[in-house]
Amino acid sequence: MRGADLLVQTLGLAGVTKIFSLSGNQIMPVYDACLDGGIDIIHTRHEGAAVFMADAWAQLTGEIGVALVTAAPGAANAMGPLFSARQSESPVLLLTGDSPRGQDGKGAFQEFDQVPMTAPLTKLSMRAESAATLGDTIALAIRTALSGRPGPVHVALPFDVVEADCGGASLPSAAAMARDHGGMNDTDLDSIIEMLAAAARPLVLCGPALNATRQGTVLTALQDVLDAPVVAMESPRGLRDPSLGNFARALERADLVISLGKPINFTLGFGATAVAGADCRWIVIDSDAAERARAALNLGDRLALVIDTNPLDAADQLMDACKGAEARRGWRGEVAGLISCRCYDVAAPGADGKITPAQLAAAVQRQIEAANEAVLICDGGEFGQWAQAGTHAAERIINGPSGAIGGGLCYALAARTARPDATVFALMGDGTVGFHLAEFETAARENLPFIVVIGNDACWNAEHQIQLRDYGPDRLIGCQLSGARYDRAVAALGGHGEYVTDLADLDAALGRAVASGKVACVNVVIDGQPAPSGSAH
Repeated sequence: MRGADLLVQTLGLAGVTKIFSLSGNQIMPVYDACLDGGIDIIHTRHEGAAVFMADAWAQLTGEIGVALVTAAPGAANAMGPLFSARQSESPVLLLTGDSPRGQDGKGAFQEFDQVPMTAPLTKLSMRAESAATLGDTIALAIRTALSGRPGPVHVALPFDVVEADCGGASLPSAAAMARDHGGMNDTDLDSIIEMLAAAARPLVLCGPALNATRQGTVLTALQDVLDAPVVAMESPRGLRDPSLGNFARALERADLVISLGKPINFTLGFGATAVAGADCRWIVIDSDAAERARAALNLGDRLALVIDTNPLDAADQLMDACKGAEARRGWRGEVAGLISCRCYDVAAPGADGKITPAQLAAAVQRQIEAANEAVLICDGGEFGQWAQAGTHAAERIINGPSGAIGGGLCYALAARTARPDATVFALMGDGTVGFHLAEFETAARENLPFIVVIGNDACWNAEHQIQLRDYGPDRLIGCQLSGARYDRAVAALGGHGEYVTDLADLDAALGRAVASGKVACVNVVIDGQPAPSGSAH
């Protein structure tokens, strides 16, 4: 048995059924091993796309998402999406080909030390040492990715390691790849319960790993048990996330904030007293030492308690220990009302009669509600924020706290793979769709239909709005785009295309896209409005 076979069998034992990959010389033994190992390869058009897809797979399934790319330039192409996966707390295993260990230092084809390149972006980065230990190496990587604050890991696969005979090495146990569990001690648990009981307006904030898509009804159950609002935050716009409406006002009024893995960083205004009152006390529960230190730096003496444990395990303990109440029904209703606020009117016309972003989002929402099962993808700058504010579904993936755009098309492809019975809607701007446009061909080739809706305002509108605000309308440069017919490009790549300029035609075009049974692009010309800011009155 080769190292490649041991690798694939180990992945199979971990429950891996799909690998997102772009082929290359050094990883051909792994491709060959997948034939006997029963793992499907979704073959992409760019290495970065493979990582974005693994990220989405991990978010939707809770399993390790696996991306496999070739050495040096292939590994370098995968770097950007690793940052997104790290910020979104997604357990992704990046496997990269590598030049043979036996040729180290000799100038082998694509010889490059990849570990220092990926280390700052991952929880663990290492180079496999031998075929015999490859199974244990992969097991350690998977366990690390899933444990604590989830995140990406990287293993470089030297060609002579995956080609070599394993010498009878055995597979690691399934337990060796399971996430570590932890929990609070009784003293800390009692302290939280006591502080909660004394609070009139507590808030519980969660990071991406505890959102509703990944944890189902856990947050709703936790909210009822604690009798306190529980809010997941996963947007780089933080308190100005349009999907959170006026939530910033709730934070201003809170007298206790419990962070379940939510970093106290720029998305919370660094926890400054202008964001939450000087008398508000904070409890931070986080398994990441760097985040605990950051909380201490930013909160100072307002940090009443800091606990080193996995936030998900802490949530489970709190649900077991608390009994629930109705004493804060008014506060919970107030916060829910603030979050539901929107500062725009869907019926308001756009400039020159154009479709507005709000109108486009509302039309997509009608399609979501008509579907038996739907997954929503939101990606992009200004239009991505409109999409978050105006659409919702039981399962949603956004471009996350990294602020990077461009992965939406890849997220949608992975979502259709993970949820084969769902209708997948991916909303993105015309800037966003250009990053991985060729993946429409991947979707057509793999017969993975989904609907991409482009809010086309012919510019990079987030940056355009910055220029207008900070420099003035006579200082606009470099942010304009053309009226490109993305719908025609998608049709040429094997999909279905729709082009819409009139609001009266929008619902029918979306309906045809859904009914086409193909990967579809609905290219909608819109009025490029600034996104709602979460500052409604």
